[in-house]
Amino acid sequence: MRMRILEISVGAFILAGILALVGLALNVSGLNVSNTEGAYTVYARFENIGGLTPRAKVTMSGVAIGEVTEVILDRDELVARVAMNIHSDVDFLSTDSSASILTAGLLGEQYIGITVGAEEEYLQNGDFIEDTQSALVLEELIGKFLFNEVSE
Repeated sequence: MRMRILEISVGAFILAGILALVGLALNVSGLNVSNTEGAYTVYARFENIGGLTPRAKVTMSGVAIGEVTEVILDRDELVARVAMNIHSDVDFLSTDSSASILTAGLLGEQYIGITVGAEEEYLQNGDFIEDTQSALVLEELIGKFLFNEVSE
């Protein structure tokens, strides 16, 4: 009987460890089970998105207000078009808001930062954010620095 209790407790401990690892993996990957009910979609065009990917967060003042749902090439304007789902409670983004691709840390993940403008009209589902700032690509900055140094 004593051996049976020991085996059950070891099994329970291993099961708890596996569940903890699954929870950690989901947390690290950024995968969440939140629903997008009531969210609305806005779009932005960027010259260079760097390493921005779907499921990247969209923030305002450091607070997550949505996520990137799609990154495609706009064949008409030959730039990247990014679709963002914004939470329905964030219904105060004005039409002159700006979107920038930012980097968390020196070599961290990229996300979109929204800065609200001063217009009294608000973005609706399907609207475009016109004022955008593309990602800073480290290789381009190094190339510009080296090119300017050589040309002098």
